[in-house]
Amino acid sequence: MGVLALLFLYPLYQVLVNSISDPGVVATKNGLLLWPQGVHFDAYRVVFANKNIWIGFKNTLVYMVLGTVCQFIVTVITAYPLSIKNLTFKKPILIYFTISMYFGGGIIPYFILINNLGLMNSMWVLIIPQALNVYNMIIMRTQFVNLPEELKEAAYIDGAGDGTILFRILLPLSTAVSAVLILFTAVHYWNMWFDPMIYLTKREMYPIQSILREILIDNAAIGQAGRAGVQTKLNRNTDQAAVNALIKYATIMVTTVPILCVYPFAQKHFVKGVMVGSLKG
Repeated sequence: MGVLALLFLYPLYQVLVNSISDPGVVATKNGLLLWPQGVHFDAYRVVFANKNIWIGFKNTLVYMVLGTVCQFIVTVITAYPLSIKNLTFKKPILIYFTISMYFGGGIIPYFILINNLGLMNSMWVLIIPQALNVYNMIIMRTQFVNLPEELKEAAYIDGAGDGTILFRILLPLSTAVSAVLILFTAVHYWNMWFDPMIYLTKREMYPIQSILREILIDNAAIGQAGRAGVQTKLNRNTDQAAVNALIKYATIMVTTVPILCVYPFAQKHFVKGVMVGSLKG
């Protein structure tokens, strides 16, 4: 387990070390340093001076919060009816949802549909089409099925409706699974870059990962990213390629660390939620 953890953590450690080391040393060692050399934080000053980074953070937070809330609500209200034993046409509906996980209409018809709906260059293009995640819905449905049927029957006898049963009985008993699904969805929105690349053409609407992609593939974008007006040691470095690489490392760290900080808060629910959601319903 320790070796596996090292395999996952070492690349992040390597990026961190490179981002605070002297660019000349990093270039000489081909980016393979065991510890920082010539420590400075000028690359981070350059990154934080880039207004596009802050715009990307703001956009990502908006997309992540709205998308996570919408997807969780739709997931719950879809999973609950499908957990009822005697629901009419339940099996065909489940088969339909399952088929949609493996077969889609294709990216070109999807693009045409989005365009005809008027969702292009709108934040809703990243939220409405992804309002239901079938995989998450199946996990939540399995959780509802595994809860004692007697709870629902007793609530019905006491006069409770489906809304009361769902939101006041089943959901409070499903906090572990809910936490896991919320975490999965939030991470998905934080890492999203492909859909924005296709459906968003206005740079002021780019999420942080689109900004990161732009910086990683375009050296000219790095030069415009914030070095102008930021007097650091990097401005005096003649090796432009080494400086660009350092800024890339710093940008990767800045866009990765925030979402990593969420995991410790959800850790106590994570294992329990995955185990419960994996039980056969």
